[in-house]
Amino acid sequence: QVQLVESGGGLVQAGGSLRLSCAASGRTFSSYVMGWFRQAPGKEREFVAAIRWSGGSTYYADSVKSRFTISRDNAKNTVYLQMDGLKPEDTAVYSCAARSGFQLQRGAHDYDYWGQGTQVTVSS
Repeated sequence: QVQLVESGGGLVQAGGSLRLSCAASGRTFSSYVMGWFRQAPGKEREFVAAIRWSGGSTYYADSVKSRFTISRDNAKNTVYLQMDGLKPEDTAVYSCAARSGFQLQRGAHDYDYWGQGTQVTVSS
């Protein structure tokens, strides 16, 4: 059974940084794509970034490109989201997701497994 556990959220001032982690377990993820999504109150879930576990190719939403970096540690079965230059509009619950296959998808419906989410709050 696939399990995704996020950590690293918190409260930070605008311009600050946070690093989110997603610990994955339950199977071999070499043929998976991992994604980060976020959902702010009253808004729809939004794609943030994705990474192909094998090879490390990445894909970002325009709103976070050049500020956020997605990466993975094969030995630890963990995916990270380094968030720099945070803005109040980045405030949301951030969730990790996994999908079988090699295509970097941005649709939430394309992902099969989800973590419980971690809150990120950016104060102005």
